[in-house]
Amino acid sequence: QVQLVESGGGLVQPGGSLRLSCAASGIIFSSHDMDMGWYRQAPGKARELVAHINSGGITSYVDSVKGRFAISRDNADNTLYLQMNSLEPEDTANYYCNARRYDVVGYRDYWGQGTQVTVSS
Repeated sequence: QVQLVESGGGLVQPGGSLRLSCAASGIIFSSHDMDMGWYRQAPGKARELVAHINSGGITSYVDSVKGRFAISRDNADNTLYLQMNSLEPEDTANYYCNARRYDVVGYRDYWGQGTQVTVSS
């Protein structure tokens, strides 16, 4: 059974930092067909892809977090990270870990339960 468990969220002041972690079971991060990402959803907003990392380690980010966030993966530990620096109130959201596994007919998405990040002065 696939399980994704996020941790590391909390309340921080603007300019602060957090590191989110996503521990996976039932999925091998090192697989050539596995992509991972972090999404977030704020109240009244659609779920948004924040950062993405493919099986080769290539990363991409939504414009609003470029230069501030960094996504990484530890394949040996089956863990996905999101380092968030210079946090802004606009970053406040529930953050979700996503794993996308490709197969012969397309792909399947797996989601964690989310971890709340609140940035407030």
